[in-house]
Amino acid sequence: MPSSYEFLRAVLALMGVACAYLAGRTLAGVRRGWQKLSRLYGWILRSVVCLAAIVFRFPVDVMAMLTWSVAVLLFALGYLQALSRKPPEDLSKDIFPPEG
Repeated sequence: MPSSYEFLRAVLALMGVACAYLAGRTLAGVRRGWQKLSRLYGWILRSVVCLAAIVFRFPVDVMAMLTWSVAVLLFALGYLQALSRKPPEDLSKDIFPPEG
């Protein structure tokens, strides 16, 4: 039973949007020095390939434009969320109380 091309387009759209979100988070990590630049290139490449594959056999339509718009918004959301991340809480004094 062959699968529908519309279903495959939807799966590629979800993958592309998720990769765009992770690319935004990685961009913030690269700018803060937490992650390597090659990781950012990897997420950008994945998202571009998935989002470009949506229009491989079909013309640019409403679904493609909507998916690309959501990908841009989620890229910005991932970037902003990673920038406003709180540092991890220091629990060493609770786990190991001071002696004395």
